[in-house]
Amino acid sequence: MNIKKEIIFLSTELHKHNYLYYMLDKPEISDYQFDKMMKKLEDLEFKYPQLKDPNSPTQRVGSLLNNSFNSVDHNFPMYSLENSYSKDELIKWKDRLVKILKTEKISFSCELKLDGVSVSVSYKKGNLIQGLTRGDGISGDDVTKNIKTINTIPLKTLISVDYDFDVRGEVIIEKTDFVKLNESKIKNGEEPYKNPRNTASGSIKLVSSKEVRKRPLKCYFFQIVSENNPFNTQTESLNALKDLGFNVSNSHKYCKNIDEVFDFISYWDKQKENLNFEIDGIVVKVNSFNMQKHLGFTSKFPRWAIAYKFQTEQAITKLVDIDFQVGRTGAITPVANLEPVLLNGTIVKRASLHNEDQIDKLDLYQNDTLTVEKGGEIIPKIVSVNYRLRNLKSKKISFIKNCPACGSLLFKNDDEAQHYCLNSKGCYPQIVGRFKHFISRKAMNIDGFGTETIERLLKKDIIKNFDDIYNLKVGQLVGLERMAQKSAENLVFAISNSKAQPYHKVLYSLGIRYVGETVSKRLTSYFPTINDLINASYEDILNVDEIGEKIAMSLKKYLSEPINLELLKKLNDLGLNFAQNKSEKKGTSLDKLSFVITGTFEKISRDSLKHIILNNGGKVVSSVSSKSIIISGLNPGPSKMNKAKDLGNEPLSLEDFINLYDINI
Repeated sequence: MNIKKEIIFLSTELHKHNYLYYMLDKPEISDYQFDKMMKKLEDLEFKYPQLKDPNSPTQRVGSLLNNSFNSVDHNFPMYSLENSYSKDELIKWKDRLVKILKTEKISFSCELKLDGVSVSVSYKKGNLIQGLTRGDGISGDDVTKNIKTINTIPLKTLISVDYDFDVRGEVIIEKTDFVKLNESKIKNGEEPYKNPRNTASGSIKLVSSKEVRKRPLKCYFFQIVSENNPFNTQTESLNALKDLGFNVSNSHKYCKNIDEVFDFISYWDKQKENLNFEIDGIVVKVNSFNMQKHLGFTSKFPRWAIAYKFQTEQAITKLVDIDFQVGRTGAITPVANLEPVLLNGTIVKRASLHNEDQIDKLDLYQNDTLTVEKGGEIIPKIVSVNYRLRNLKSKKISFIKNCPACGSLLFKNDDEAQHYCLNSKGCYPQIVGRFKHFISRKAMNIDGFGTETIERLLKKDIIKNFDDIYNLKVGQLVGLERMAQKSAENLVFAISNSKAQPYHKVLYSLGIRYVGETVSKRLTSYFPTINDLINASYEDILNVDEIGEKIAMSLKKYLSEPINLELLKKLNDLGLNFAQNKSEKKGTSLDKLSFVITGTFEKISRDSLKHIILNNGGKVVSSVSSKSIIISGLNPGPSKMNKAKDLGNEPLSLEDFINLYDINI
């Protein structure tokens, strides 16, 4: 056997035995035999590095190299799930489905909602090429090296596939493994971990993949996503995932109707403590993929899925006081400080109060006895107050009238619950917050530029606005506390590198109210230069898909202020990107044309069709006009079709669009 064939043979055998051991719990060879094969493969790869496969079984061992977690866009957005807490809410959700689908015959796939950290793993021709954390759903951290150390994530599929796909899964630590992990920590005189979820979440982002390898992480997969998805239902795709070698929980169930869904929920509500992993609810999905396509998504959730959350754990504690925090937009957020209490394996000291309405609703007094709970939120919430235990001498808690930082009178819109400090130029937390946002990884991504450095530069009056960052010199930085020559040089280098950030990240970095990452991408796709955006009318901005009145008004307000326009000019002159790169726009065949997409398509998803239009120079708008070109699929929106008819605007089918504009799909 020649060397190349021997390496392929050993890799194939090790992948197979890894699957038999970790996935099926049916080992066919001893640990000694497995280790012997692994050692032989390692030796061969060392001698012949040119023959080493990136997905070799030896790559599970892990590296001591420091992993840099770059933020990478997901191939397909990882949406959150809408939560429900009662059967009534589930029935309302089902009724909404019936109304849209115009049929009562809807079946469901019910799955356990594991309490871990979500990941998306990409495969090309059956080979693992990338692993990302969920992040914000649009982009996630590249944790590929760490993902490869988890034995239940196949480096290659068991069966050859000729299409590319992503799989979504939940990385967890099972209960028995968590106990063993903590026993080892205690034995070594170390502090034990608090709970499995936080430990799994922290482990997946350790800088050393060799350390990740030591953690007993497992991944359970629940979804496959592809442009060429060959499956018709969720249950079919889960079975296919198993055949491909992915770890899928055996506790999912096909339910013919909502009553069977309730039976499934009731069963697991009683049996969840008998599982070897933590769950916090049940995920209910419309089983048919055709129905899923028709239902589509809101800006946050898929309409075809919902999470039923089990009763969350609660604890009793006392209110100490309330802090009022000032955000970068001037929003004032009250946070309750509590007497420390153990909840869901962590010590809780704070709880969210959101706004004045929440304080009034709870009727809070000093030193009140509270019930707090922790669901999916990072900060727990106050559920109720025990008024019978209230001290009669306690004072009622009222919302503040003035900014806690600068003393300015607070402002509140009649249609909003939030209070704001309008002193944006002179309120210190707002100024610091804007700079923190500007330099953050998802914005200008200036590595090594921390909050302390921002505050020291502000206090020394070295920076006043974003453009000042790009005029910083090494000599100015070296004079700061804890800033050595090398650190200063690295920071100036990182600042210079940040000029390469794409247009949508630059727009996002400005911190314009309501203009988040997704909105920035939509705006920069529609308006390819900052001048296009500045010159756009309010109506033009509203034409952008999923851009509402609040966003349009906020954007026009920002772009009408001379001080902001001056800042944009300075940043542009300094070399920041305020135009789409040519590489982002692949063609010009649809230049200056506006398209409305309505209905669903068998050959392509709506999102993919949008990308094709944008990449060829076109625009995608949400409202029908006499000039817009309508592409109509199955079950188009009645209001759009009626308006098109009134305007005499004849819709195109997908085939008409492809043939008329010579588009490749």
